[in-house]
Amino acid sequence: MRAVVQRVREAQVLVNGRTVGEIGQGLLVFLGIAHSDEEDDADYLVPKILDLRIFKDSEGKFNLSLCDTKGSLLVVSQFTLLGDCRKGRRPSFTDAAFPEKARRLYDYFIASAAEHRVPVASGEFQAMMDVHLINDGPVTMLLDSKRTF
Repeated sequence: MRAVVQRVREAQVLVNGRTVGEIGQGLLVFLGIAHSDEEDDADYLVPKILDLRIFKDSEGKFNLSLCDTKGSLLVVSQFTLLGDCRKGRRPSFTDAAFPEKARRLYDYFIASAAEHRVPVASGEFQAMMDVHLINDGPVTMLLDSKRTF
């Protein structure tokens, strides 16, 4: 699994003009699921994301996590994170999971995050989404459950 994690002041996901998920201060996670991913990939990423110390403390240092700040999490499925652009100009998505598996793991990821008593909102799986956000910082982190970077 690959995740682009952005610290946000607020974020919102719309599908066909209707809001399907929104949060105030917290983290927006774009989540890409590979065909080789399983539940243990989510089990690695969820606590890692929730405990990332990327919020400022009273001294302005990155010492606080989402859980410390009582922020919210917005999860948006994004298979294009698995796009391989090393050859040619058209990305290859052969590493992305098929929709059935990706939906199962996406739902598992969201349920796992909710078990940590963090307010969780989500986009709509396989929908064309408009994502609005105010990036705080900007602070953006890249995570990969296979630890390739």
